[in-house]
Amino acid sequence: MTDSVQQLLKRGAGRTDEAMEHLLPGPETLPHSIHRAMRHSVFAGGKRLRPLLAMEAARTIAGDLPRGVEDLGCALEMIHTYSLIHDDLPSLDNDDLRRGKPTCHVVFGEAIAILAGDALQTLAYETLGKLPCDPGAAIQIVKEVAIATGTGVGGALPPGMIGGQVMDIESEGHAPTADLVEAIHRAKTGALITVCIVAGGIYAGASAAQVAHLRAFGERAGLAFQIVDDILDVTQSSEELGKTAGKDTATAKATWPAVFGLDASRKQSDALITDAFAELDTFGASADSLRSIARYLVERTH
Repeated sequence: MTDSVQQLLKRGAGRTDEAMEHLLPGPETLPHSIHRAMRHSVFAGGKRLRPLLAMEAARTIAGDLPRGVEDLGCALEMIHTYSLIHDDLPSLDNDDLRRGKPTCHVVFGEAIAILAGDALQTLAYETLGKLPCDPGAAIQIVKEVAIATGTGVGGALPPGMIGGQVMDIESEGHAPTADLVEAIHRAKTGALITVCIVAGGIYAGASAAQVAHLRAFGERAGLAFQIVDDILDVTQSSEELGKTAGKDTATAKATWPAVFGLDASRKQSDALITDAFAELDTFGASADSLRSIARYLVERTH
């Protein structure tokens, strides 16, 4: 990872954390337990990739960071964090380590962890409703985020994050297929990454054609991100990952290496990023930061 990407990640995390402090209730706000649980997971040391993608997509369109775009990034990070809290619960992935720290339910109990996730999702939509951007853009962002995190509404829309989680759970113990693993990855992980990029563009006033290019970029980069996540799960230690390594294999989850093997998985993630870059050609040098982040997604080691 180059110094410029390290600096980009550091600045993005700093902006996100500063804005998040203003949006989240303080630890002394009643009821204490829920607010401390929310803050425990939000401030557990994540890379803030999703807020960064939203902010840099907005910069790509506007030429600079639009006022208040950090709040958009925070709302998306709240949704991501709520999904992690719930994903780690005993009834789902049953994990006691996240971002190198004890998971929310380990510290605060299962009931408060469930409610902390619920509260973060609610606060995320409250934050989206207050975005200081064009009201029409705000409504479009809310719709995009809801679709990206939903179930697909009976097949009328592609499944989002929750639909992907359901497919992931129901596939455990079954022989994975290429179609199944791609469907899970595009929904469970890729949809939220894509909507971060799309929402950032919409916030900055992107045209329909520009949104289409950002969406295609996000879909490819999001899938590549999850393929690398699958690779890291079987090649890195729990200490390196900040979460329990090897769980996908232990629970017979549908993963990319399980279907294609490690070498082919690495080649396919690289090919996806190359295709993603092609979608950014129309933006020229203004999309350099998005290119840097996308390259980081497939070169990271944790």
